[in-house]
Amino acid sequence: MRGGPGEAERRQRWGRLFEELDRNKDGRVDVQELRQGLARLSGGDPDRAAQQGLSPEGGADPDGGLDLEEFTQYLQEREQRLLLLFHSLDRNQDGQIDVSEIQQSFRALGISISLEQAQKILHSMDRDGTMTIDWQEWRDHFLLHSLENMEDVLYFWKHSTVLDIGECLTIPDEFSEQEKLTGMWWKQLVAGAVAGAVSRTGTAPLDRLKVFMQVHSSKTNQLNILGGLRNMIQEGGARSLWRGNGINVLKIAPESAIKFMAYEQFKRAIRGQQETLHVQERFVAGSLAGATAQTIIYPMEVLKTRLTLRRTGQYKGLLDCAWRIMEREGPRAFYHGYLPNLLGIIPYAGIDLAVYETLKNRWLQQYSHDSADPGILVLLACGTISSTCGQIASYPLALVRTRMQAQASIEGAPQLSMLGLFRHILSQEGIPGLYRGIAPNFMKVIPAVSISYVVYENMKQALGVTSR
Repeated sequence: MRGGPGEAERRQRWGRLFEELDRNKDGRVDVQELRQGLARLSGGDPDRAAQQGLSPEGGADPDGGLDLEEFTQYLQEREQRLLLLFHSLDRNQDGQIDVSEIQQSFRALGISISLEQAQKILHSMDRDGTMTIDWQEWRDHFLLHSLENMEDVLYFWKHSTVLDIGECLTIPDEFSEQEKLTGMWWKQLVAGAVAGAVSRTGTAPLDRLKVFMQVHSSKTNQLNILGGLRNMIQEGGARSLWRGNGINVLKIAPESAIKFMAYEQFKRAIRGQQETLHVQERFVAGSLAGATAQTIIYPMEVLKTRLTLRRTGQYKGLLDCAWRIMEREGPRAFYHGYLPNLLGIIPYAGIDLAVYETLKNRWLQQYSHDSADPGILVLLACGTISSTCGQIASYPLALVRTRMQAQASIEGAPQLSMLGLFRHILSQEGIPGLYRGIAPNFMKVIPAVSISYVVYENMKQALGVTSR
């Protein structure tokens, strides 16, 4: 590999790139220098690429950086992988990737993109204005990024955010093979768990008010937002606004871990001999993983509802509450409301995902003329709206679930099945009765999303998932 004019030319080019990245001229390129260098190039996520680019898999010390020889070896391996990937996308083998080939590659993964979106993707890499990508343009755009397959390429064109609004029906996060190999996945799970804990704690009073309004019929209790908060404070003081929040936070970590592990197993079972999964197959795997996690941690959901609704002095704590339920109602009580909860996963996750993709794609088509990345503010807005739409679709099931969890602890409440409760609510309160408590639920979405995102990003930086 060392002989020939082509190799000599490549090494000269790599040497010039190394000198450009080595800002402090110490003969090594460290993570910070690589991140700053990538920030000057087009496309990609600088933090992710910098961390993966100087990963231990290349035999280099990630803290000490790369010297020229290590940097050259790294780029040589990258070019070989990029060339294979370029050929796999170049369907007609004419040495160029055009708009139709970009669309075909996305379609092979089950993702439909418009002609305008494909053109934007090409425009982000096309330097000579031909609206095609040749090998040099492809190589120069992705050279310093760790790309293994088409799914890794999609990382630069599709971004997701962690939005914790206190609901448990979303499909799990997906991590790349690189993130799994380097251990970044568990750090992101920890960051997500901490973000969820802070977010849920910050919006706990609204969550408790929602549960009260769901459980108590409008015929017997004219609760409104301010009146409900005032009643809770009068009954148990300001601290009572956070009743049930402890177990709500406690169940985040086991649910996330179970969901992640189950998702990987379901993906493996569905994929079989396929190289990758389509979006529909990922949705099925995610829904099954969510159902698995909910089945295992559901008793904690029941305990959360009972503790949220408890009167002052009713229970001594979590264990006392669990023991009394077991003693008075038996083990089946820990799965009251399980069926509507399970049924709610499909409309919530499906509508959430569909609305999110639709809004994001519509924004890209109308407002993004020079980039395929809508930016974090647009993604947060799309996530907030899509989550709200998912809640509207699944809210009647969530309300019935909560009433089934709580009805045994309320004096005089009828002990009804899921269908029986639906009929009872419709006959006594009408359709609006199926949406009691949705106002405080909507009120908590924007603060919950904002808090979870800010905490998540800061936790990732603290854990070393991204560089400052």
